[in-house]
Amino acid sequence: MVKNRLFFKQQLFLTKTAMAFMLVLFVFLPLTGAFAASESRQLIFDNAGLLTEQQQADLQALAVEYGEKRETDYIFLTVDDPEAGDVTRYMEDFYDAYADENTGYENAVLLVLDMYERDVQLASFGEAKTSLEDDRLTMIREQITPDLSSGNYEEAFRHFVKTADKYMGIRPGINPESVIFKLWFQLAVSAGIGGIVVGIMLYNSGGKVTVNSNTYMDPSNSNVVQRRDRFIRETVTKRKKPSNNNNSRGGGFGGGGVTRGGRSYSGSRGKF
Repeated sequence: MVKNRLFFKQQLFLTKTAMAFMLVLFVFLPLTGAFAASESRQLIFDNAGLLTEQQQADLQALAVEYGEKRETDYIFLTVDDPEAGDVTRYMEDFYDAYADENTGYENAVLLVLDMYERDVQLASFGEAKTSLEDDRLTMIREQITPDLSSGNYEEAFRHFVKTADKYMGIRPGINPESVIFKLWFQLAVSAGIGGIVVGIMLYNSGGKVTVNSNTYMDPSNSNVVQRRDRFIRETVTKRKKPSNNNNSRGGGFGGGGVTRGGRSYSGSRGKF
């Protein structure tokens, strides 16, 4: 009887241990699989040979790090081939093939360089195109163009990833380069608020003034003698409000579109 009870307790302990182990696998295995999948996907396609192997490895690690944060693939594609054709069409066909091969990874931000034509194309797909619309991509492109023109490709690519990550954290419809997001402005506002609070405290600490306008006036002997208002004429002048038809940012061409595979995207294109 004692042996049966001992055997039963051992079996119960083993069953609970097995269930706990399965629970841990169920919770953490998908996360591990997602990380491994992200690490294994190629994100750097340097067909023009602009980066060293070490630079490619570092940029891949950076793209994975920020990509997992936003659940978005950061993809870099370079080409130096006169037969490649238009850079926008080249980007579209490339992403169609990439998305078909990596099913389930539709959120992506691309930077494509055509070294032969000196064209740069930025594009955002999936949910990324909501927070990285045409105007924001143009802002990023304008920021990285000086480095691209100077041949600082790795620096431009890093700037691209970090700025895109920053913009995706700001609500759509707000200018991400507004002064309110600048550190110096936030410090100035904090200092100003602190100064106002201290000033109010100092003002209240000096006591209250009890003298007012009635202190030295006798209301019984102070009266208004006469008051008269005369309305002569009224003149209304109307002026036509000038219209503002200049809504373009300038400096670039080509916004978003739809690939031949039916995937819509936001975009910005220009020379470097």
